[in-house]
Amino acid sequence: MGLTLLSSPLQGFTDFRFRNALHHYFGGIDTFYAPYIRLQGKMVIKNSYQIDLDPDNNSTLEVIPQVMTNDPDEFLFVVKYVQSLGYKELNWNLGCPYPMVTKSGMGSGMICQPAKINEVLHKAHNESDIVVSMKMRMGYENPEEILNTFPILDKYPLKNIAIHARIGKQLYKGPVDLDAFEKCIPATKHKLYYNGDITSVTAFKAIEERFPQLDHFMIGRGLIADPFLPSMIKNNTTEYPKNRWEIFSQFHDTIYQQYDEYLSGPTPIKMKMQGFWQYFAETTSNPHKTYKAIKKATNPQKYREAVNKILRTEMDLQ
Repeated sequence: MGLTLLSSPLQGFTDFRFRNALHHYFGGIDTFYAPYIRLQGKMVIKNSYQIDLDPDNNSTLEVIPQVMTNDPDEFLFVVKYVQSLGYKELNWNLGCPYPMVTKSGMGSGMICQPAKINEVLHKAHNESDIVVSMKMRMGYENPEEILNTFPILDKYPLKNIAIHARIGKQLYKGPVDLDAFEKCIPATKHKLYYNGDITSVTAFKAIEERFPQLDHFMIGRGLIADPFLPSMIKNNTTEYPKNRWEIFSQFHDTIYQQYDEYLSGPTPIKMKMQGFWQYFAETTSNPHKTYKAIKKATNPQKYREAVNKILRTEMDLQ
């Protein structure tokens, strides 16, 4: 089995438009996880989720849908929906660290409730034939929480458990806890995927050397910041292609155009692209200056001028 790289879902970023453009211009990702479906008490699949998971919008990719819930009936409702579209696997999000999710006992806020986890998995495996995989953190309050879930998880034929090596309370602050992650490996019979702070080829190599028994690695924010990263990891190189910024420019223009068509008016597209540039800026020569220039661009024309100037600067420095 060779190295497998997966795209971790980021709500508001990694929808089908981003996934398709990333796959087309950069490659390197074997499987994409779609941002989670959350029902919020109503047995209705929102239109945005339907569009994102429409097989016609994902025809060149391997995509796995994800659900965020703590309710067995909701889980089963989503199972039936994704199966109706032809998906064979559903990933369950027990990783989201955001307080609005964790306070309602979902995402990483559910890791401390093994009995409730059992309830959902029992119904899913008894009343459907979906393949279930997990996306988790080490816990919410402390990294021991996940260890208490393994006896429950080991009762079920899960495909894998992808673990982000932080606790929920950290959000994305502070370092990943590799020592705590290491304790998970002998504690479960399931296949583990590693996730967290894969932001460069060097960072990836350090994690790969630390955990030689793993062959699946998930990249989240690092993928948005540097879309070249997966193919560079696969090719075992720290060298960018000669036409790095030309490729990035084409990618940027593709997603800009698609989001501009989808979102109505100048404010939504401005906010959308500002969100992306918080990450894109990180791999430019002057992240602070780059992001400041994007934020100052008050209308679409000024935005395009700012982007062109940023890319010209980077091309000159290449």
